[in-house]
Amino acid sequence: MINTTPLSKNAAPATHAESHFDRKGLVQMILLGLLLLLPVAAYFLGHTYYVNLASRVTIIAMAAVGLNLAIGYGGMVSFGHAAYFGLGGYVAGISAYHAFDMTPFMSWPFSVPGSDSLLVVWLAAVVLCALLALAIGAISLRTTGVYFIMITLAFAQMIYYFANSWPTYGGQDGLPIYIRNTLPQVGNNLLDSSDALTYFLICFTGLMLAMALTSRLMKSRFGAALTMARLNDVRLATAGVSPYPIRLVAFVISAAITGLAGALYADLNGFVSPSMLSWHFSGELMVIVILGGVGRLYGPLAGAVLFVMMETFLGGITEYWQLFLGLVLLGVVLFAKHGVMGWLAGSERNE
Repeated sequence: MINTTPLSKNAAPATHAESHFDRKGLVQMILLGLLLLLPVAAYFLGHTYYVNLASRVTIIAMAAVGLNLAIGYGGMVSFGHAAYFGLGGYVAGISAYHAFDMTPFMSWPFSVPGSDSLLVVWLAAVVLCALLALAIGAISLRTTGVYFIMITLAFAQMIYYFANSWPTYGGQDGLPIYIRNTLPQVGNNLLDSSDALTYFLICFTGLMLAMALTSRLMKSRFGAALTMARLNDVRLATAGVSPYPIRLVAFVISAAITGLAGALYADLNGFVSPSMLSWHFSGELMVIVILGGVGRLYGPLAGAVLFVMMETFLGGITEYWQLFLGLVLLGVVLFAKHGVMGWLAGSERNE
């Protein structure tokens, strides 16, 4: 008689892992399905407020996806990502300001006009945020630990105070956006960005692309090198790969994603202000990443949903809603080290 006991023992872990994968995939599908279907239903029921709220969730989630690439995958605890979010917002605001005023942003050494094209604004926001991150990262990534944190914070605060004292674009009062940046029209206004549902779908698509880019990067050789740079940079250097350029590239991509989110946020609100650049918002992004799950692809989305829902609904009941947020954050840190996504997917038991 053939003894099948070893086969059964060997098969058990595979079944266990498959069950965990199925649960994780199911949670992700439910999260995406609800985020997509609820705003669509609200739109056709005439509740555009909830459609705009869903747009805000997707934008904040996109900004957190950028930060998660730096913190969760690269081990770079940046406390200055609001600088890129705010810069992206100001790119959208300043571009719309000059397009509305029909004046150039600059006339020398060449003329740079304003634009109300979303594609132009997005490209400008991504490029400028990437260049800013390249400069900041080139300096800050030569340090580690608390020094890196403080340098990123210092640069962000310098940009915040600059925007706060720039009277041309509203200074501390902020800059209203009087025109809505637009996409090229196709058919019967199918891409009308002033429509709440259309703009939500634009934001949702942007979030999906940001998550897909992150997933693709982390499954590549670059992602493997970035993970090793986080876990053991000495071993990576011994293998002949310098951790510095790997981290710098990840930092730049992270900032570009967050900057694009800032441009979308400015268009959604029709207003941009220095508060988008403040360290408070950097802290909020970090809280969102921790709530959802650091280093988890869907973590920023879960964290953004939880954060915005608490801010919106608890904030409407009491001004002390952040007390409840603090309690939830404390519970996540103590009892769900993989965040809300890890807890829902069963990672707390399986990992």
